[in-house]
Amino acid sequence: MNRAPESHVPHASPSLAPGVRPIEVWAWAMYDFANSGYTTVVITAVFNAYFVAVVAENAPWASFAWTVSLGISYALIIVTAPLVGAWADARAAKKPLLLLATAGCVAFTAALALVGRGELALGAALIVLSNFFFGSGENIVAAFLPELARGRALGKVSGWGWALGYLGGIASLAACLGYVSWAEARGQSAEQFVPVTMLITAGLFAVASVPTFVFLQERALPQAMGPSSLARDSFARLGQTLRRARDFRDLARFLLCVVFYQAGIQTVVALAAVYAQQAMGFNTRETLVLILVVNVTAAVGAFAFGNVQDRIGHKAAIALALLGWIATAVLAWGAETRGLFWTVANLAGLCLGSAQSAGRALVGYLSPATRRAEFFGLWGLAVKLSSILGPITYGGVTWATAGDHRLAMLSMSAFFLVGLAVLAAVDVERGRQAALKGG
Repeated sequence: MNRAPESHVPHASPSLAPGVRPIEVWAWAMYDFANSGYTTVVITAVFNAYFVAVVAENAPWASFAWTVSLGISYALIIVTAPLVGAWADARAAKKPLLLLATAGCVAFTAALALVGRGELALGAALIVLSNFFFGSGENIVAAFLPELARGRALGKVSGWGWALGYLGGIASLAACLGYVSWAEARGQSAEQFVPVTMLITAGLFAVASVPTFVFLQERALPQAMGPSSLARDSFARLGQTLRRARDFRDLARFLLCVVFYQAGIQTVVALAAVYAQQAMGFNTRETLVLILVVNVTAAVGAFAFGNVQDRIGHKAAIALALLGWIATAVLAWGAETRGLFWTVANLAGLCLGSAQSAGRALVGYLSPATRRAEFFGLWGLAVKLSSILGPITYGGVTWATAGDHRLAMLSMSAFFLVGLAVLAAVDVERGRQAALKGG
């Protein structure tokens, strides 16, 4: 146990902020390990396809219903994320809020085991709640990053988190794959084994997140607040941030860029298993194996690209990742054989790990020191807005074209192209200077 942190973050001291111990970085990254099982199993690999095929019984609107359920949860996060971030900054309360978000996601993920055929209302409600708590926790834990890493090493440390996160997704997926293979060998159907995978995922999330709450320190200090209610103070703080937006125009431009390129990424995350089964004819076990391998590729991309990003610069790194995403969308549209689709899926994994890590690091680089949780709340807002825009566009295209998943995937390339165009207007060094002055 005492040696684990150093094995995950070797020779990390030159990259860490003063006073930060390697065990804290490991504990912070372990939250990525813990929560990745939720996105990998529930959103990407298992429950999404189960929702479309079993819960919604393959109705023409099934994919659209799935994306709308996700959209509602993301809309709730959009409303609450800036408030939560402002409150966390003012009260120095990131850690208690993270604990609450974790407990909520674990509980409602376990409750997904109760959802069976035709129980659309129950399934949709539990997805809304579990994903709301997941997304809220994701925003909060990201706000610890600038407290842990030096400015020049944000990309590297962010990459450690994303890489360990993908390993967590692999661990959860492997556990579920083992159970599904055992269940299928005994003649069980998806209605029998999918609920158990939800319990496995919830349990692993709860256990793996323990180091975060034991070792990670809350370094922020409470800030002076007036006598008004907490909600009023938080909204006033958010209003001040919005009024000062012109001082952080490069961060604002990058957040707009995030909305567009993440629309494509979040679509792939939310509909990967649906696409594999509906467009390529994969069964549940084949889909799990595919996504398991892609998670390995994504872990490699996140870890390697963090170091590349610190050498070539944040902007160039993100542009490179977006070009890879454009190629992925076009190749997926044209893939007719399983061999080519496997290649495309692994290219998506490399791009996924790279873009996610690079984007989080750049937000930290452009954020003032005293408003980090608040600005990461705005980053979370941008990602969640994209999580409504992209998947609902995909679902709408499939509904309008009587289930043409290939055309829906091709349409995602437009989001990456717009993201590249907006990224071109971001001046990273000017944005960094504004952050330093504003901190």
